[in-house]
Amino acid sequence: MRVSSRMLLGAAALLLSAAALSAQAPFDVFFNTEKLDAMIAKAKAERKPDQGNFVQQLWAFPPYHANLEYRVHGIDTPPNVHEQDKEIIYVVQGAAKLTMGGHLRDEHRTNAANRQGKAVDGGTAQHISKGAWFLVPENTPHSFTEIEDTLVIISLHVPKEGAAK
Repeated sequence: MRVSSRMLLGAAALLLSAAALSAQAPFDVFFNTEKLDAMIAKAKAERKPDQGNFVQQLWAFPPYHANLEYRVHGIDTPPNVHEQDKEIIYVVQGAAKLTMGGHLRDEHRTNAANRQGKAVDGGTAQHISKGAWFLVPENTPHSFTEIEDTLVIISLHVPKEGAAK
């Protein structure tokens, strides 16, 4: 069996990552219903009345990270574009209108890799609810509006090809 240098480098990178991770303080990579319920309760208790999105980190394993996001009815959050990340989203509870595509109206840069706007013009809107999951490709405007009571999502940010090299 012939082992390529790429496979050896990949295995070495995984081992180094695992070693670095084990040297750091441990973190949870498994979240059961009780942990998620506790995070949702924390969001309900600590969210400020005018805060549209209460974000809690589930875990970060660079270049990947996952968040629990808690949004409420009546406060739409600004639409976003993540230039360097795809975003895989799972709806834990609630429902809303998701709009993807089009372009940001009155956009501005929030940091080196992300932009926000006042609205998404164009794009495709659809109703999402508990149990739905979807992918937002990098450089794709997206927004959550018309939230019914609350919307709780898990978002996993995955770097575009080549970003982890």
